[in-house]
Amino acid sequence: MSGVTRVRAHAGWELRLLLRNGEQILLMFIIPIALLIALRIMRGNAIDEQVPTVLTVSLIATCFTSLAIGTGFERRAGALKFLATTPLSRLDLLLGKALATGALAALSFAALAIVAAAMGWRPDVDWLGLVAFVFLGGGAFAALAVLLAGALRAEAVLALANGIFVLLIVFGGVVFAAADMPPAIGTVV
Repeated sequence: MSGVTRVRAHAGWELRLLLRNGEQILLMFIIPIALLIALRIMRGNAIDEQVPTVLTVSLIATCFTSLAIGTGFERRAGALKFLATTPLSRLDLLLGKALATGALAALSFAALAIVAAAMGWRPDVDWLGLVAFVFLGGGAFAALAVLLAGALRAEAVLALANGIFVLLIVFGGVVFAAADMPPAIGTVV
């Protein structure tokens, strides 16, 4: 079995595993779609400004929070040790996780784009810039997720990843711009 075949098989397995997990579906699909609908109701017709915000939330949820929590619990359950007994190399394992995470991000983006289009979004997008944003941003968040999952117990990863997710969304300038926050918080952001 070639390396490409192993990575593809592992990525498919990871993707199926994640899509069966209700908490992951909530984090990657339901919360971003609910946020898009809420922002549309709260902020009116500025859908062109709301969609990039929600895509960013989705990227953080998929590439950081979901990956950190999933990998942390896989580590606790011994799944990573089990995978070490298979023909997968460490690189194959990481590439498989990366492909599955990228596929989930693409699925989440597609679901959000469909909902946004139904709300009247007509994108005028720099596709190259978007791909670069997703690749670099997703990669950075994924690296932090794997670091967190490899350094802490699963319960600590769960608490910290969710806490960081909420802090980034609320105080990281993702949903609320620094100018819209109280002066003391806005200055820090």
